[in-house]
Amino acid sequence: MTIVCGIDEAGRGPVIGPMVLCAVCIDAKNHAKFKEIGAKDSKELTRTERTELVASIQQLATAYKLIAVEPVEIDAAVQSKTTNLNWLEADKQAELLNALKPDVVYIDCPSPNIKAFTDYIQKKLIKKIEIHCAHHADRDYPAVSAASILAKVERDRLIDELKKKIGLDFGSGYPSDPYTKAFLEKNWKKYSTIFRKSWAPFKKYAQRLTQKKLEGFN
Repeated sequence: MTIVCGIDEAGRGPVIGPMVLCAVCIDAKNHAKFKEIGAKDSKELTRTERTELVASIQQLATAYKLIAVEPVEIDAAVQSKTTNLNWLEADKQAELLNALKPDVVYIDCPSPNIKAFTDYIQKKLIKKIEIHCAHHADRDYPAVSAASILAKVERDRLIDELKKKIGLDFGSGYPSDPYTKAFLEKNWKKYSTIFRKSWAPFKKYAQRLTQKKLEGFN
């Protein structure tokens, strides 16, 4: 039996909350069944449609694994001189592959340099795996579509938990969301741990505060 794996993420761009990565494995002969049940790029599905597909995906999969990467770890990578968000994502993908040990993997590649990204992951694997990194893999490979759905549903669940914990609705967490913008402007300091401080929208308010303090000394 040849095991095919798909890997994708949800929440790479938001200013609030974690990024979630997911790997989904399936017997190669059943790979197309993900498409048959309606799995596609999670962005093309409604929240209800994604949620309804979860049980079917889990039933078809031979294994799956999720990793949530919190804002503090994302900030550390973005602000580092030796790594960045792409390499952080590659590190997490290698972690998923080392845990699940598939024979073949298809990855939705975040980097414009597909070869360098592929080589980086390959060096971190404890088992030789046939790697196919591609742009739009969540659209073109059913296992990646399945992974994108599970990642998105998990990210939505974690965001719901976060809203419940603080007792406020901050919208989607994406910088373009008006609800997120308003929440960030009012609460960036009070709930600072939920924000990605390396993101420009957050830094704008932090820099504004620093400027006000400097002006106070003049």
